[in-house]
Amino acid sequence: MSSEDIAEEIRTSFPGTEEVIVQYVAGYLVDDAGEEEDVLQIAQEILRSVAGERLNVLERLMNKLADILEDQLSARLKNKSIPKLQKLDKVMDMSRSHLSNTIALSEGVDLESINKGKASRVDVKKLEKQEAKLRAKIEKRSRRDLYEGSKLLDQHKKQQTYEEMFMKINPLEANATAKNKSKDIHLPSIDVSFGSNRILSGASLTLAHGRRYGIIGRNGVGKSTLLRHIALRDVPIPAHITILFVEQEIVGDETTALESVLKADVWRDHLLKEQVLLDGKLAELDSEGDDKRFEDAREELSARLAEVHARLSEMEAESGPARAAALLAGLGFDEGDQHRPTKSFSGGWRMRLALARALFVKPALLLLDEPTNHIDLNALAWLEDYLQTWAGTLLVVSHDRAFLDAIATDIIHQHSGRLDYYKGNFTQFYSTKSDRDKNLRKEYDTQMDYRKHLQAFIDRWRYNANRAAQAQSKIKILEKLPDLQPPDEEETETFKFPETDKISPPVLQADEVTFSYSPDKVLLKGVNFDVGLDSRIAMVGANGAGKSTLIKLLTGELNPVSGHVTRNGRLRIGYFAQHHLDSLIPTMSPVQFLASKFPGKTEQEYRSHLGNFQISGMTGLQLIGTLSGGQKSRVAFSLLSLQRPHIVLLDEPTNHLDIEGLDALMTALQKWNGGVIIISHDERFITTVAKELWVCADGSVTKFKGDVQAYKNLIVSNIKQKP
Repeated sequence: MSSEDIAEEIRTSFPGTEEVIVQYVAGYLVDDAGEEEDVLQIAQEILRSVAGERLNVLERLMNKLADILEDQLSARLKNKSIPKLQKLDKVMDMSRSHLSNTIALSEGVDLESINKGKASRVDVKKLEKQEAKLRAKIEKRSRRDLYEGSKLLDQHKKQQTYEEMFMKINPLEANATAKNKSKDIHLPSIDVSFGSNRILSGASLTLAHGRRYGIIGRNGVGKSTLLRHIALRDVPIPAHITILFVEQEIVGDETTALESVLKADVWRDHLLKEQVLLDGKLAELDSEGDDKRFEDAREELSARLAEVHARLSEMEAESGPARAAALLAGLGFDEGDQHRPTKSFSGGWRMRLALARALFVKPALLLLDEPTNHIDLNALAWLEDYLQTWAGTLLVVSHDRAFLDAIATDIIHQHSGRLDYYKGNFTQFYSTKSDRDKNLRKEYDTQMDYRKHLQAFIDRWRYNANRAAQAQSKIKILEKLPDLQPPDEEETETFKFPETDKISPPVLQADEVTFSYSPDKVLLKGVNFDVGLDSRIAMVGANGAGKSTLIKLLTGELNPVSGHVTRNGRLRIGYFAQHHLDSLIPTMSPVQFLASKFPGKTEQEYRSHLGNFQISGMTGLQLIGTLSGGQKSRVAFSLLSLQRPHIVLLDEPTNHLDIEGLDALMTALQKWNGGVIIISHDERFITTVAKELWVCADGSVTKFKGDVQAYKNLIVSNIKQKP
């Protein structure tokens, strides 16, 4: 029996279990079943953390694993002449006396919680050796997963140039025959893996042409991996359906932003060049006069030129420059920016360029991975409006509920190795799913009550001569009932910021602050800003208007040219930077990282603190480089909270967080007793957390009297009014 067979048993019993736990337990059982004692007990305690209240399922699984490993266990026991290990008759309480000869593992693998019972006969050296071995295995597996993931990404990055990849993924010949073919996609069974991790197993991928699908799911479930597989046609998408995936920023060079967008449509660029070439050859032949020797060549070139003209007409090639300019303007590029070389733009602006290029190409299937992470609220308002009339099929990964409400016609929920489909936007999905979950829970409870009723009758009358026949009848009914699996529990998270101590005002003030990076261009002028412990402020405005600069002025990272910033002498400010992931050390575990920044605590204290932000169990021991973007954000939040701040300044904190994480962050900030300033493009986050909306524009920061939706409507209206 291989480790993958055991892993499949675990996945089947507990769908949705973190793959690193599945792989660890499977590998541990196969590697050590013939060498160590208590392998089943140790594995059982690891799995207890994912079993929750489903102890009956855990019992069946452990009995099955005991059968699977019987030969290996028997061989070891025979060699060591010790009593044979019996199949488990019931789920053991490993947190009490039975833990005296093993390691307790809580919420994954807790290497610190070794039972040191008062009267237990524990071989301390043996426990230390066992602990060291487990530690080494976790680290080895974590490093292997990081290596495999990095290797896969490196292979992806080392692919051909954009042009070569585009022509390979979207051959013009295949697209030429697409006119009368359906652009619907229906793949009844697909498997997707990342390294050793199985993302989807036998899942159905169904995309109707012209629909806009939002993919949602927990961080780390594999949404981006699915998009990558589709983009590279590792998933068998019909060849005539053109695909474009916006994932990475473009490589900067001397090409202007406008030219970069125009060149994104490789076939348009290719056909325009061919048109010039054909026109030149025909001109040469025309210069030869009516020489009949060239008549066949002239006809052949003319026929090909007609084909090229037809193709270019279908692509609306003539309107290309105007369309490209409009796309760039909507995403925040003014006329001057459009003629700047791409190498002069920062990473965030290059991501906007990548998005503009994809929208310009108009593929039949457009794949977007968290497109709202790289744009401000102004550009987001335009993008929502633009995508609502998108003619092709859209598949977008996003955790922004307001964005999904605005653009999605369907929601795909990715979980437990499968894809579930819901009609409507996110709000409709949430309502439908909530109702369905309630009905499933009600049905489950009714079935459980029925089974309990049967069991109670059996227990009471099975040994009564007068009722024995009835009891036997009930036993047969109970035995014929199918296995009943409890419905999935609603996925919720909690974050917790430590209460801050009170300090007297003024806490943080900006008084007539002016700032510029160069003498000829003033970015902020005469800004007045007052922040208290009860402040809940959201700042919005176009990128480059000075929002992040104002944050840095408040923290003291920058100093004003004139005016001054006043800070209470006891004030502690927690700053969550927009590019916070860059500050994490990928070769450290979250526990090691916190210890390097705030030394002096025990490992268990760091792990307990990480648990306040849902980094628990084995996740706290994994290398940061193996974590998803959302998990890395949680590590960054845990670091921020160790500062015990009075004021938190959060620059795009919702990037990378899944919906459950975002809900947890909003609730935590609502309950917290310190001051909050946020820069965010997430409408729901702003509406839930902030009490005041301030707009940064034209060198000033002013309070906006309407809500976020009113601000977005104003932005779209202004863009549409521009010539």
